[in-house]
Amino acid sequence: MLEKGLSATSKTVVSEENTARTMGSGDLAVFATPAMVALMENAAMMAVAAALPEGSTTVGSEMNCSHIKPSKMGAAISATAVLTAVEGRKLTFTVGACDEQGIIGEGVHVRFIVDRVRFMEKLQ
Repeated sequence: MLEKGLSATSKTVVSEENTARTMGSGDLAVFATPAMVALMENAAMMAVAAALPEGSTTVGSEMNCSHIKPSKMGAAISATAVLTAVEGRKLTFTVGACDEQGIIGEGVHVRFIVDRVRFMEKLQ
């Protein structure tokens, strides 16, 4: 059952593949903002996955976040999402990311519940 407070945490380590330089969002060897956003989205997806009806998933529709501090190569990054509102198919999460030094990003993320088959049929 979907209810406020469901949460999950996703983790990664800063490596060459998730740096701003490699992802094209900058030219430094630091954790990329797109990688942080993806980690936050993954945490939100995982927070509600077990509570969804069979055949359903969630898709991201909005992300409003700030990347407030860089993280160096080798840093352990964790992103946590907490479900704060359920409005029909619309799910709103508070998201945050941190490294060993503290908070590196925070924001609000919106996802929608969709039927997997019908969603993919729209692409044909």
